[in-house]
Amino acid sequence: MTSVAEKVIKPKLGLIELAKQLGNVSQACEVMGYSRDSFYRFKQLYETGGAEALQELSRRKPNVKNRVPEHVEQAVLDIAIENPAFGQLRASQELLKRGIIVSAAGVRSIWVRHDLEVLKKRLKALEAKVAQDGVLLTEEQVKLLERTKQEKEAHGEIETQHPGYLGAQDTYYVGHIKGVGRIYQQTFIDTYSRVAFAKLYTEKTAITAADALNDVVLPWFESQEIPLLRVLTDRGTEYCGKPESHAYQLYLAIENVDHSKTKARSPQTNGICERFHRTMKDEFYSITFRKKIYHSLEELQIDVNEWIRKYNEFRPHSGRYCYGKTPMQTFLDSKHIAIEKDCDRLAVKSDSVIHLT
Repeated sequence: MTSVAEKVIKPKLGLIELAKQLGNVSQACEVMGYSRDSFYRFKQLYETGGAEALQELSRRKPNVKNRVPEHVEQAVLDIAIENPAFGQLRASQELLKRGIIVSAAGVRSIWVRHDLEVLKKRLKALEAKVAQDGVLLTEEQVKLLERTKQEKEAHGEIETQHPGYLGAQDTYYVGHIKGVGRIYQQTFIDTYSRVAFAKLYTEKTAITAADALNDVVLPWFESQEIPLLRVLTDRGTEYCGKPESHAYQLYLAIENVDHSKTKARSPQTNGICERFHRTMKDEFYSITFRKKIYHSLEELQIDVNEWIRKYNEFRPHSGRYCYGKTPMQTFLDSKHIAIEKDCDRLAVKSDSVIHLT
């Protein structure tokens, strides 16, 4: 199945799954932006023909006679992987040197047909080929992939493979409460499932950053029998300092959790937390501070915990791996991936130990 077909099918599967989770077709259709008629049509297609039946079938039939010979098409596809940075004109010129005649427009038509028309897609195809076939990369391909990875990080695109693979942590200034003082929130989000945690403090230090992990986050992951492998933070003083004396970094070292930091002066790299803070401000803090007067940090924490529970368990999420499901349901549905990966890591580690002995 091509990536284009997957993009067409995913929202429809998400709608069917969300209706099943909510037990309410109308509500699911409202969240996903579909009509009830569309839902029942998708449901019937899925039940009779599976996911493949959800592809949009065009009435137009391609004129195969106008297509280039198979060896030319294969050469165009090969050059897209060999040199992803080449545009359609450059690829056409390079193929001409090899004795293969195809116009720039012809190159583009072939790339569009195979979902390779832009650099990002060609790079993705190169990464997939390396992962599947274990091919050796040229120096130019390695440089291009590294540069693309840096650009992704700078624009907030985070690579995550399963729950517990990477958590994002950030500090949010809630505001000032009379008699309590400044209120800071330590936020932690599992970047795969988008399950969120929040704990309030009256100061912003390395101790409070470590305490949030120790008191709330790690105990929860342990209860789910899934390890937390890595944490992404900005370069604030509560997260960064001398490794031998900084409380937060010492705590991560003790718990065997790797630490990644965002690119300097690029707060969007931790965009998952930034977006969550905006959601929490709009849907919780802006409302609750107008309805209720808080006299203590503990009183506010109780309401924060309740909102976080509803966010995780009842609010449909549009995250990359959520497909309209709630963060908690996404976590539970993908939990087996983390367990399988952890078993593989333990097996590799034990093999290494046996080899050394």
